[in-house]
Amino acid sequence: MDNSEFEMLATAAFKGERVAARRLAARTQVSEAQALLQVLSLAAGALGLAQLLAERQALRQRDEERRAGRQADAAHKLAQRKAGMQATAAWRGWFDGSAHPNPGRIGIGALLCGPDGQRVEISRRAGHGNSSEAEYLALTALLEAAREMGATELAVHGDSQVVINDVNLYAARGAKGLEEHRARVMALMAALGAVNLRWVPRHRNGDADRLSQQAIGQPD
Repeated sequence: MDNSEFEMLATAAFKGERVAARRLAARTQVSEAQALLQVLSLAAGALGLAQLLAERQALRQRDEERRAGRQADAAHKLAQRKAGMQATAAWRGWFDGSAHPNPGRIGIGALLCGPDGQRVEISRRAGHGNSSEAEYLALTALLEAAREMGATELAVHGDSQVVINDVNLYAARGAKGLEEHRARVMALMAALGAVNLRWVPRHRNGDADRLSQQAIGQPD
């Protein structure tokens, strides 16, 4: 038996059959190739070795096709994830407004980050009012900064459900007392184009919160 025939048998054999052949070769002093031939002939039984080898080859081909299919599926999913990452907003922003007491002195904070490392921080006093007005003023300042920077595909994050819902959910009417703020924000968003306003919990809005709290101590 030459090497090519042995390789064919070794490829067709299952792991347990190869182990059995090695043990048989060690016990009977025959070559491993001859031992493997005996093991596979015994496994083939009445079907015959040729039929066994053909079935094993077909099985191996199906396994390879399934593996190739899984690899193609994984590659497709990876491409989808990369496309999703590329489709995410090029610019990202966070805003927060504070009123101390409420109503009282307003401090606004915002952070704007661009795709090429741009970073704009806003931290300033904004007069007097309540917390919802403070949040709206912070959002307005962020959108104005984004417009000045020429931002596109902007994802904005804030922890004020009042403001986020007022902008996103109430197309026909806004919250009482916030109509002018909402109109200003809607106009800025329309001018910027693709703006996605999302609510985040307070602990994920730390930079904007820090900037707004920092602003409280500043003079009017």
